[in-house]
Amino acid sequence: MDIEWNDGHRSNYTFVYLRDACPCALCNDEREKDGREPGDPPKPVAGALPLFKALARPSDVEPVGKYAMRFTWNDGHQHGIYSWQYLREVCPCAECKKKREAGKPLAADMKKHDDEKKRVQ
Repeated sequence: MDIEWNDGHRSNYTFVYLRDACPCALCNDEREKDGREPGDPPKPVAGALPLFKALARPSDVEPVGKYAMRFTWNDGHQHGIYSWQYLREVCPCAECKKKREAGKPLAADMKKHDDEKKRVQ
């Protein structure tokens, strides 16, 4: 899934990445227990036999107002509401990942961009 943002930034999300970044409470809790970030794949369970797991893909997508969308995934999961802000925060590109690792909050970066844009106008 590709998104071109108002500031010209482009994000490309694989469906596997989006499924692993599900923002619902259950998925957030599981990620926190494993020490994973949104988009990181689940860690293999020690001693568990690897089973076939189909690649994540949505079977349905629906808008949630004007602020988000909800996927129904081929594994039946449908509880995550992906707001546009959340999608921007978990953008998998190298630039955004570097900012997250540096601890630079996205909201501050977006405000800076908006302020600069206003000055130019």
